[in-house]
Order: sequence, then structure tokens, then C-alpha cells
Amino acid sequence: MFDHISIGVKDLERARRFYDAALAPLGYERLSNSDGMIGYGSEEVGLWVMQVAHPVVADMQSGLHFCLVAPNEAAVDGFYAAAIASGGTDNGEPGIRPDYGRFYYAAFVVDPDGYRLEAYFHKGEI
Repeated sequence: MFDHISIGVKDLERARRFYDAALAPLGYERLSNSDGMIGYGSEEVGLWVMQVAHPVVADMQSGLHFCLVAPNEAAVDGFYAAAIASGGTDNGEPGIRPDYGRFYYAAFVVDPDGYRLEAYFHKGEI
């Protein structure tokens, strides 16, 4: 449905460190660098991160979050560990989410600017 999304951050260098680390285990990398903007994806940019004067105010009750596809459980675990080590905060450790589905394996973090992120892998039937 979406070609890409863009988010605004206060400190692009801080965001670069966070997203470089957190997205790498999922197979996503920084594909674009320009003055005031960076882009991430696997083959094409799907997430643009830009430094802006007035980022969206973080609101844990808004319902807004971004779910990233992971290739396997280990990638979800790696995303979570790297995100926490790079300045993110815990919003749900890696594990099965039975409320979402029997085989829904996910982890949740909040980035340094307050954006809620999820990494997800569908384990399939065991």
C-alpha cells in the first residue's frame, strides 16, 4: 500500500546511529545520505528520516507505530538488542504475541524521538 514513509527527528546524527544499528539485523541499510535526510531499505528507500524544526510530538497513547518485517526470529531479537543498545527504550521484549496470532513473533521499542517501532516475524506452524 505505501511506497515509503517519512519521519521528522530533532537530531539527525542521533537518529542515524539508532537506525543504522536497529535496522541492520532486519536486513535494511542506509541507502541514501543527503544534507538533512537519510533513507533506509533493502533495495529501495522505504523509510526516510529527516531533521526538522517541529517533529511530531511523541504520544504513547496515539496508536501510531511502524511495523518492520523481519526475515526470522533471530532478526527480531537482533533488532531489539541493537535498538536498546543504541538509545531506544523497551516497549515489549521479543516473543510470541498470542493476542496477535499463534505464530506472531515480535519485539517493540521506542526510538530516541518517541516513535514506536515493531519488528515482526510470522513463525508459521510448528
